[in-house]
Amino acid sequence: MAYNTSPDEKATPPGIDARGPRVGAGITALLLAVVILLGQSTAALVLLAVVAASFAVGAVLGTERTWQSWVYRVAVRPRLGPATEREDPRPPRFAQSVGLVITGAGVALGVAGVAVAVPITAAIALVAAVLNAAFGLCLGCEMYLLLKRLAPEHRQGR
Repeated sequence: MAYNTSPDEKATPPGIDARGPRVGAGITALLLAVVILLGQSTAALVLLAVVAASFAVGAVLGTERTWQSWVYRVAVRPRLGPATEREDPRPPRFAQSVGLVITGAGVALGVAGVAVAVPITAAIALVAAVLNAAFGLCLGCEMYLLLKRLAPEHRQGR
C-alpha cells in the first residue's frame, strides 16, 4: 500500500519498507497458529499475551519498533534488494491497535476464566495476519483508510 502525499494533506511521515510489516505478520501468524494448537491451556494464554504485548508496542511506538521488525531488519532485509515501495506508517500502526484489541480481549477473557476465548480470538487475528503476510492485504490498514475517508473533514468538500 504505497502512499502519495497530496497537497491537501498534512506532511506524511517518512515511509516504511512495505515488506517489514508483511514479515512481521508472518511471524505473528505463526505464533497465533501455535496459540490455536495449544487450545485452552495456560501456555496458549501466555503466548497470546506475548502477541498482545507485541501489538501494544506496534500500536504505541509503530511497527518499525516491534521485535518482529528487528527480526526483519537483521535477518531478512539484508538478503533482499533495496525497498522499491515505501508505505505510510499510520495504517499499519492502526492495524496493530486493531490486533491489540482482538488479542487483548482474548487475554482478558482468558484471565477471567473464559478459556475458549483464547483460541477463538487467536483464530480471528490469525485470519488477518495470514491475509497480510501471504497476500499483502492488511485488514486493519484498510479499516484505517475507510475511517479516514468517512471522517467529517473529508466529507465536507463533497
